[in-house]
Amino acid sequence: MEQQGITKAKDIVCSGIRPTGNLHLGNYFGALRNFVAMQEQYDCFFFVADYHSLTTHPAPGSIYTDARRIMAQYLACGVDPEKATLYLQSDLPETAELYLFLNMNAYLGELERVTSFKDKVRSQPNNVNAGLLTYPTLMAADIIIHKATRVPVGKDQEQHLEMTRTFAQRFNSMYHTDLFPLPQAMGAPTGGLVKIPALNGSGKMGKSEGEASTVFLTDEPDVIRKKVMKAKTDSGPTEPNQQKPEEIENLFNLMRAVSAPDTVQHFDTLYNSCQIRYGDLKKQLAEDMVAFVEPLRQRILEFEADEPRLRRIIDAGRDKARASAVKTLAEVRAAIGYRN
Repeated sequence: MEQQGITKAKDIVCSGIRPTGNLHLGNYFGALRNFVAMQEQYDCFFFVADYHSLTTHPAPGSIYTDARRIMAQYLACGVDPEKATLYLQSDLPETAELYLFLNMNAYLGELERVTSFKDKVRSQPNNVNAGLLTYPTLMAADIIIHKATRVPVGKDQEQHLEMTRTFAQRFNSMYHTDLFPLPQAMGAPTGGLVKIPALNGSGKMGKSEGEASTVFLTDEPDVIRKKVMKAKTDSGPTEPNQQKPEEIENLFNLMRAVSAPDTVQHFDTLYNSCQIRYGDLKKQLAEDMVAFVEPLRQRILEFEADEPRLRRIIDAGRDKARASAVKTLAEVRAAIGYRN
């Protein structure tokens, strides 16, 4: 039982998204919807990971434009700068300094074994830069700069979070301190980390699947309709209650995300009784998707059009985030033995 007059500190949550294109329904259901719920319960730091984008060498003129666009999309989805600390990663030079310190205690063998690094070596052999190799230490710096205790991660990030814990524990042991807590993975307060499938019949929705298979939060209604109507289907069920193939199950999963439960049930009944018409299903899915995305798209346009407001939010978030980061870096430098 808490003692009277003593308030228990909230757990600290930290997460970010790279600004490598517009956000999509997978980002919304996998991250942003959960950010909105988390900001009501925790002390949250949500950032635009524009340092991370440098591994793919963006054009200098696009760096701030891309980060600003993602910030507008965070805000349009309901992330509240009055409830969470919302900032650009590059506004915290302390993150880069902590990244340097962590790299001094990270080892080549363990970094080369990271699954995402090995995937990048295969997919972009002409751009295997040091930033890709040390991605886990930059991610660790992002998290422990605020002494985060919880991190929302999907399956593809679990290895990185485990390495964050390794780097934090290694620093604590090497410098005989308990400076960094060991952050834990957390589930989604909205009922689970949701995987939104791509429209091409396999994989999850994302930029790597191509624009035609991904519904972006900035897509206009007719663009969404065309994408959905081109979604892959089959020739239909041949017997009652047969198992749905992957591409059909994916369409139903998309419908579960954006449609009313009775709509999903209606088409499920038609499928199980071999009366399904995929054209009707896709038309309904397209209209439900438009109804879901269009209010978000309009809010994104409003935030993007108000540059002074967006700049004020970014500046205020920078100040709040730096207050946390400066304090941590002073403790880090003292633990190592540097002057502050």
